[in-house]
Amino acid sequence: MATFHCRTAFISDVHLGTPDCKAAYLLDFLRRLRCEKLYLVGDIIDLEALGRRSGWQAEHGAVVAELLAMARRGVEVIYIPGHHDAPLRGLHGQRIGGVRIVPDAVHEGADGRRYRVSHGDEFDPEQIGRRWMLWLGETMHRFICWGNRRMHGVRQRLELPYLPLSIIVKSHVGRALAYIRAFEQRVADDARARGFDGHICGHIHYGQVRQIGGVLYLNDGDWVEHCTALVEDHTGAMELIHWSEQPASLGRASRELALPSPAAALALAPLARRRRDLSALRPAA
Repeated sequence: MATFHCRTAFISDVHLGTPDCKAAYLLDFLRRLRCEKLYLVGDIIDLEALGRRSGWQAEHGAVVAELLAMARRGVEVIYIPGHHDAPLRGLHGQRIGGVRIVPDAVHEGADGRRYRVSHGDEFDPEQIGRRWMLWLGETMHRFICWGNRRMHGVRQRLELPYLPLSIIVKSHVGRALAYIRAFEQRVADDARARGFDGHICGHIHYGQVRQIGGVLYLNDGDWVEHCTALVEDHTGAMELIHWSEQPASLGRASRELALPSPAAALALAPLARRRRDLSALRPAA
């Protein structure tokens, strides 16, 4: 099995315990991953969903087992709970199986750049807390994920690679894009005010590498819709990758150059043209 080498990896919004979790792709990524540090940037186990009904599958348990195995092997695993696993925030400062739980973190890149790392739900606008808006948003999101799950099943039977339906929807709905851009701006403004070079988060299920007003906005995406992770190489460059049957690079930023490529490119470009053997780009350290 080919391995994928990097200095640091960031994943979030896995939502273990829900039927939409793409645990098989994540498990493949984790088993190939060789890194020094792994950040779990919130909503890893969907305790909120599990409180309503159980959706735990064997592959979900295998993901948890792999994360604990990585910690035992010496990988520094840091868990920053999100809003779907918020009860874990009460365990701040503790370790579970070698996994350290913190509310947020400061990551120093290999090139000296400093990033604040948090789930990102703290940047939701105040009005999003209205009960009816939450219900409407959750209902629409579940419907999109249901369609994505059905399409994925059909494509699997036809032996076609994974294609995220939801990113097509988000990329063509003006209000969705406006919400995403406003969220990105709030995150970047906060990073600049705190004196950081950038901010790494998840939460909105829209992976991104983007320079905004002199700071780097990095969103590692999710493993429900888009199967993306953010990785840092040993020079400090950050790269957003999609991981399924055909791994692809979606955006990269180093000190010298930022090549933004929103997760929308994952759906809008033919898979055959985007195919890259990412493991070949990561020689053993």
